[in-house]
Amino acid sequence: NVVAGFAGSTADCMSLMDRLENKLEEYPGQLLRASVELAKLWRLDRYLRHLEAVLIVADENIALEVTGNGDVLESHDGVLAVGSGSVYALAAARALVPFEELSARDCAERAMQIAGDMCTGTNHQFVIEEIGPETIANSKEEK
Repeated sequence: NVVAGFAGSTADCMSLMDRLENKLEEYPGQLLRASVELAKLWRLDRYLRHLEAVLIVADENIALEVTGNGDVLESHDGVLAVGSGSVYALAAARALVPFEELSARDCAERAMQIAGDMCTGTNHQFVIEEIGPETIANSKEEK
């Protein structure tokens, strides 16, 4: 159960997502290992190294940013953002995280609203994917 987001060329991102899926099949349940292997492949492969994209991947244990420079980054506070309005959304989310009455979803929605208000490259149309106990239980039932 992995959720992923990306910024960059859609075709490039989809190509990388396919390769990430392959790495996750190779290393089931090991998102960090699969991401490191993808980053190595991305950096060293003659075709892949020209892809313009940044990925954010997360499971119930860890959230990572994977770049074409070979970086696999874990945030010090668990908050990551990617895309044209990411700096605004990231700043807003970090400001909202300390408010314990906000769920992770509420925090993300409010941060995206702020980014949409501030950044001309960001709008107010969001798709939010969540990983939680219900998601994990449903995926186990499907298998």
